[in-house]
Amino acid sequence: MTSNVDRRWIVAPIVSAVATAALFAAALWIQHARGGWPFDASAGARATERPPESHDMATEMPASLLDRVPVDVAMAMQRTLGIQLEAVRRESLTESIQAVATIVPDESRISHVHTRVAGWLEQLDVNTTGEMVRAGQPLARIFSQELLSSQAEYLAARAATAASGITSAVVHGGRMRLGVLGMTPAEIDAIEQSGEPRRLVTVVAPRSGVVVNRGVTAGTAVDPSTTLLTIADLSRVWVLAEVPEASIPSVRAGSTATLDFPASGRPPFTARVDFLYPTLTERTRTLRVRLPVANPAGKLRPGLYGSAAFEVSGPPAITIPRDAVVDTGRQQHVFVVEGDRFVPREITLGLQLADRVEVRSGLSEGERIVSAGVFLLDSESRLRATGGMGGHNHGSSTAPPADPATPPRAGQPPTAPHDDPHAGHGSAATAPAVDPHAGHRE
Repeated sequence: MTSNVDRRWIVAPIVSAVATAALFAAALWIQHARGGWPFDASAGARATERPPESHDMATEMPASLLDRVPVDVAMAMQRTLGIQLEAVRRESLTESIQAVATIVPDESRISHVHTRVAGWLEQLDVNTTGEMVRAGQPLARIFSQELLSSQAEYLAARAATAASGITSAVVHGGRMRLGVLGMTPAEIDAIEQSGEPRRLVTVVAPRSGVVVNRGVTAGTAVDPSTTLLTIADLSRVWVLAEVPEASIPSVRAGSTATLDFPASGRPPFTARVDFLYPTLTERTRTLRVRLPVANPAGKLRPGLYGSAAFEVSGPPAITIPRDAVVDTGRQQHVFVVEGDRFVPREITLGLQLADRVEVRSGLSEGERIVSAGVFLLDSESRLRATGGMGGHNHGSSTAPPADPATPPRAGQPPTAPHDDPHAGHGSAATAPAVDPHAGHRE
């Protein structure tokens, strides 16, 4: 009893699996008999089959445009599709070049303050960087043994000459020496009147401006190579703009740029390029150009970042709207009006701006092209080139396909019926019934 039960538990799953496989095989055979997916090889062949290209069309179009053909669209349909035409014209394109700009001091208005003798800096009148100074304002006071001795010699020679009543060249030479060592004419006159040399000599500002660097402090030993202070006149500054490498040929000395420094609180203003640096910045691959700018109010502070926009007009060239160009990735083409047709034509582009582009080859001045609705037209042209004209008839003279159910006229050979990709998916009455028990009858 136990062995019979075990045998049934073993045989039942096997019978069930065999029955399932048989049903699945029968369903696949029925699907194949009806010509449906995925076993309909003829359907796949029909899907990839293309009508043969017309020899006339192939010779008419260039090799790069064989996947597109001329299109004829009725006038009413042109208005419906929004197709607009424009004549090709010659004009000068204005290119806008954007560049990063920085404000720096005018190098021709920077002065370094030095002493002309060796000594010690005993007093410094300017103690902070950024302080404003005026031309002739005292900056520091220096003690110099050499300068003190030169003053004493000058006063002695002057006293001896006054006693003899004869003007000596030694006195004239001594006064010149004091001037060379850094004393001002007013200081020399002062020691002549007092008859006593001055222990400390004053260093004055050579120009008005801002102290941008203070290199020493009080008590420092100095000599003529020591830079005491650096003064920059910021009433006029330089704007350095970094022009991209590709735009370098468009910028030259005299080019005008619109400068904008929002952080300065000054509205945008214009300036002219007066110098182009001879080398590029390797890190950014840009060329630095210089624009001098007046800065009377001091709002343009060195170090500020802003932008420079150069408006450059090129030579006259053939131009078309940017929307008229179809870019496939391999080529660019437009649709040219030739009689009643729109013919695709390959072109070569040059300078490309936001709304217009330069055409270097492929078009002539005065030709008419499609300037709007070009992508719908391009889709229709490509569809017709692949033979799919049935569903996109925009005024063409394509004849409707013949009805395969219509019997042939007398004297004409019968036409082969078209393959119906949906054959076999109709009612069950059109397909032979499959009897799953056909093989089990006597």
